[in-house]
Amino acid sequence: MESIDFIVLKTLAGWRALGRPALLVTVVRTWGSSPRPVGSIMALCADGSVIGSVSGGCIEDDLIARHRSSPTGQESSWHARTGVEILKYGIHADEAHRFGLPCGGTLELVLEYNPDPILLDRLVPQLEAGRLVRRTVNLEDGCVTLTESDSPDGLAMDMRTLSTTFGPSFRMLLIGAGQLAEYLATMALFSGFTVTVCDPRAEYTRSWAVAGASLTHEMPDDAVIACRPDQRTCIVALSHDPKLDDMALMEALNSDAFYVGAIGSRRNQDARHARMIEYLDMTEAAMSRLRGPVGLFIGSKTPAEIAVSIMAEIIAVKNGVPLTKDLDVRSAKDQIQLERSSAVCGLTHS
Repeated sequence: MESIDFIVLKTLAGWRALGRPALLVTVVRTWGSSPRPVGSIMALCADGSVIGSVSGGCIEDDLIARHRSSPTGQESSWHARTGVEILKYGIHADEAHRFGLPCGGTLELVLEYNPDPILLDRLVPQLEAGRLVRRTVNLEDGCVTLTESDSPDGLAMDMRTLSTTFGPSFRMLLIGAGQLAEYLATMALFSGFTVTVCDPRAEYTRSWAVAGASLTHEMPDDAVIACRPDQRTCIVALSHDPKLDDMALMEALNSDAFYVGAIGSRRNQDARHARMIEYLDMTEAAMSRLRGPVGLFIGSKTPAEIAVSIMAEIIAVKNGVPLTKDLDVRSAKDQIQLERSSAVCGLTHS
């Protein structure tokens, strides 16, 4: 599934290719609480169609009311306009209340009128190919430049320019192409990750059907090396086969990957821990980076639920959110087991 930014830009490119007047709207600053973060984008067509979001809905409604074509089809003044406009919402308490902004919330938007369709048609295929592209807008005349980027830098704005990097800022490598990998790959794709799935077993890859995820048949440790993991990379072992998972994890744990996890029970994780230290010369320090049993404890049972728990943990780690012990699968299950043992003990002595 495509990321929301890509969908917005692709839709906008389609409108502009057909000659339809349209706006690209970007959240560039926020003060206090705000419904959407800096960098959020939406596109608005003259017929009132909207894709993407910059608020909880009320600001979108106001933008539509300002820019929708009249019922008679009469052309509005902005239809032939180019350039940039800067708007602020929520400056006063009554305005914040009117637009559904949280108490004290203010946001600043940049509106680009009728972006160049040629540049949009150049941008979309680059993003579709998984490239990072820096899009810089001159705030004085609305002129846009596109440059390839090697890092997912955040939005930057000064008195003269607005720069945003589009494209996959994070990568995911999955070891094993089973059903769980299909769910997790799908969630990662719509969360903006570039996804690669590695499995040398033909019987698992034969029916792989997640569009947008790359599939490789090389040995997993070679795939990790080829991936050249950096601080934007997460690696998850899902094959349940130590011959595949262990070597891949060894390479992953010695890399800069921000997240390394492995599926399996507490008993299997303990066996893996001992095995990799004894036979692969891994250190305790390196093994301490391994997350497993992988995911957050949400009582998940099905592959889809397990994928949700894994994706939630990855996003939390990516965003620097500290995870409390009660969210850890091992700790939570240990506590449940202890409580059950205590209950049984109580029944025995009653």
